[in-house]
Amino acid sequence: MTLLAVGTDARSNSYNYGLADVIRIVRVDFVTARVTILEFPRDLWVEIPDIADNINGQDHEKLNQAYLYGNPGFGYYDGPGLGPGLLARTLALNFGVQSDRYIAINMRTFVKIVDAVDGIRVNLPNGVDGRTSEDRSKRLVFPPGTQILNGEQALTLARIRNEGVFERATHQNTVMCALQERLTSPSVILRLPAIINSFQGAVQTDLTPEQITQLACLGTKLSGADITFVSFPQELFKSMRIYDPVFDSRIFVWDVDYDILRDYVTRFNAGTWPAPAIAGESQPEEDASTCP
Repeated sequence: MTLLAVGTDARSNSYNYGLADVIRIVRVDFVTARVTILEFPRDLWVEIPDIADNINGQDHEKLNQAYLYGNPGFGYYDGPGLGPGLLARTLALNFGVQSDRYIAINMRTFVKIVDAVDGIRVNLPNGVDGRTSEDRSKRLVFPPGTQILNGEQALTLARIRNEGVFERATHQNTVMCALQERLTSPSVILRLPAIINSFQGAVQTDLTPEQITQLACLGTKLSGADITFVSFPQELFKSMRIYDPVFDSRIFVWDVDYDILRDYVTRFNAGTWPAPAIAGESQPEEDASTCP
């Protein structure tokens, strides 16, 4: 199963608006009990299908806008899947991404999920200081070492980006690993069906209850080494600005060869990239990591 997973920047209870703050393609192999998670940068300039008639003929925008335009708020899209559906179609059109199902979670629901499992445990060897010149709040400082984070703290860590978008993705991977570890812990696993039921309707998904149960069962069989996070090589991306008629300004986007990204996606779809790690050998062509 290949799953489009979206974290939105909306704090409301609904899914009418919000950008795709986190975009991941999750490849679930039930046979080998292996999960591979590919990060897609949200600042890619892409063609978005079926929106040109609604924004004065413009058919290109940032990738994270596809999710926003697909949801009911603007009324730009009446196809299947709402925001996740349009985002999935956009990923398929531009990069050849295959996705069977989708799940999107807004910030409020994410906070509630982390709190429902009594927080997550993260280990930050070097600590994280997310303070900026505009915001010097102590809530942005995470000291070195192991610590328990509640929902708001986990959300804050996942959204810190003062060191760049690639480092931000690393923080998000840390949080996702910690949540997976917590969800499969002995103290939580027996409560998992009730927790899942309590969030029905609060998560935007086309997964059936049976599929959610299958994924939950698989999760109990996974070790950290079975979950691989992979990113496109950072050296492929160069920052640039492009004029966006919607905002009437030059906006930041990534300059990258899409043919190269499509090649990576083709191999990801086939399960040949990233190759399973071999002890003592590095994987120089991509940024890959596993959960602890």
